[in-house]
Amino acid sequence: MFSVKMRTALIVLLTAAAAGSASHAAPAQDVSGIWWANSYSMQIRPADGSALPFTPAGAEAYRKNVAGLKDGSVVDAARKVCVPDGVPRILATPYPFQIFQSPGFTTIVYEQNHVFRTVPMDRPVPTDEELVAYPFYSGNSFGHWEGDTLVVMTKGFNEKTFIDASGIPHSDQLHVTERIRKINAKTLEDTATIEDPAMFTKPWTARFTYELHPEVRIETAYICGEKHRDISRVKGVVP
Repeated sequence: MFSVKMRTALIVLLTAAAAGSASHAAPAQDVSGIWWANSYSMQIRPADGSALPFTPAGAEAYRKNVAGLKDGSVVDAARKVCVPDGVPRILATPYPFQIFQSPGFTTIVYEQNHVFRTVPMDRPVPTDEELVAYPFYSGNSFGHWEGDTLVVMTKGFNEKTFIDASGIPHSDQLHVTERIRKINAKTLEDTATIEDPAMFTKPWTARFTYELHPEVRIETAYICGEKHRDISRVKGVVP
């Protein structure tokens, strides 16, 4: 039989052990894993079905891009010379990607064009003026958690990418705010709000969903323009 002191000591030890196990458990805020869309469209449009809210300048730039992509006078560099697709276009990728979470950073690795997005989680979002000297294809991303949702603000883009494969334009004033969360154990949702006062009269939001594929390995041998992974399983992909 245990004495009162021994029972008390045992309870303390068991409580400490349970706390230690909990501290090493998977975090509740967890969106890590290998994810893959089950559908693809070259067009990114508002999730509510509304028309794109172009400014006159935006509508004209889109018209020129569509015509230029058709006759070859405008080059889609992401497909010709394999530069990053930019955000939000990369969110529509028909290839798998992997999210890694570590203290202070979330990293998203896309198989398509070997794009890496590093998202610091421990610093404030800089002002637009502070990012003027750092215009990147994928912009500059900064994240934080709101409950079970990873919120990623991205800005500081160059003007060398399109919003989507159809040629929707953007300026260097583009801001993209993603809200990334699991809607069940095997499905990830990313709702992206696009703001660009030079091209759009108001913000608009697109929605993307992905399935968890732990059996898949991201292919490091992806080479743009060469034969690579079969993506015919993805609805909307044209062979």
